[in-house]
Amino acid sequence: MTQSFSSAIYLDANATEPLRPQAREAVLRGLDQVGNPASVHHDGRQARALLEGCRKQIARFLQRDADCCVFTSGGTEADTLAVHAFGHAQGRRVLIGATEHDAIRKAAPEATIIPVDEHGLIRLEVLAQLLEEGGPALVCVMAANNETGICAPLDDIAALCREHGALLHVDAVQSAARLPFDVSVLAGASIALSGHKMGGPKGAGALVLAEDAPLSPLLPGGGQERGRRGGTPALPAIMGMTAALEASQAQDWAPIAAWRDALAETVQQAGGLCVAADVPCLPNTLSVVLPDVAAQTQLMMLDLEGFCVSAGSACSSGKVAASHVLQAMGLGERAGQALRISLPWNVEEAHVQAFGEAYKKMAQRLKK
Repeated sequence: MTQSFSSAIYLDANATEPLRPQAREAVLRGLDQVGNPASVHHDGRQARALLEGCRKQIARFLQRDADCCVFTSGGTEADTLAVHAFGHAQGRRVLIGATEHDAIRKAAPEATIIPVDEHGLIRLEVLAQLLEEGGPALVCVMAANNETGICAPLDDIAALCREHGALLHVDAVQSAARLPFDVSVLAGASIALSGHKMGGPKGAGALVLAEDAPLSPLLPGGGQERGRRGGTPALPAIMGMTAALEASQAQDWAPIAAWRDALAETVQQAGGLCVAADVPCLPNTLSVVLPDVAAQTQLMMLDLEGFCVSAGSACSSGKVAASHVLQAMGLGERAGQALRISLPWNVEEAHVQAFGEAYKKMAQRLKK
């Protein structure tokens, strides 16, 4: 018998994580600050001290100098700023993985696409060939894919970029709070972060540079962030992001990974297929296909049962389109039959088990 719960069970953490209590407390402290960090009076200096404390803490996480951290409104802006500053403004070719997030794809519509194999991994031999063929390049890759959770071979990609004098930008939005970070591998890369994917509030992110340097800004504004990103910084959101990052580093993700693996077995027993079953993935993410059943049908049935998951694709105007990520991996029509289950930081084992029961019930009903 399926256990009943008083409210919907949220299993869509890769869209946004629930707010961590540490982040909530930090946001409230930030909201109490009256001053603008750019003001020179007492209240302004107090706000500036809090902002710079956050900058130091986030930069320390990546073993960078504080001035390497540029605050943004989120991961999309951080990715777009990187493409603009290191690609377009420097006249570099932009090379992006076939499974990149739309934040990168739409920032560089002219980019050369690096294909992936059936496991969703960058084809390194093609990347090497592309780097040999042309002039200076900017390579953009995700540390871990938002739909499948697949982890990129960053050490190999970074080595190829160093060998050919290319710049590397890494979208670490999904991975920063959920995986150990080997900062030595990414010593020369710029890195995008997003607060709400860590359990912080929406509205804050960061582009962390490889070294302190001027940038060609997207938003010149009033010269904030040392002229690299204009606009009054969202101090409460930035404080919440910093607190969420700190809390995430203290979390043991092993139990969540074990529950995800158990759920994968349940899905397969029910007739579903697990994407990327044999490659390193985020500990919380599972991409599953129910053959011959549209993702939208599955979403509606599970929503009626009280489960919040998403399709393996982006939703636009309430419509579900086939996933470009899964299409790039060669799944064909099954790219439109995938669900993404992404377990949040505060998920309970009973929630995962209840979803497994609901999935089996759904699969059985749809087979009939």
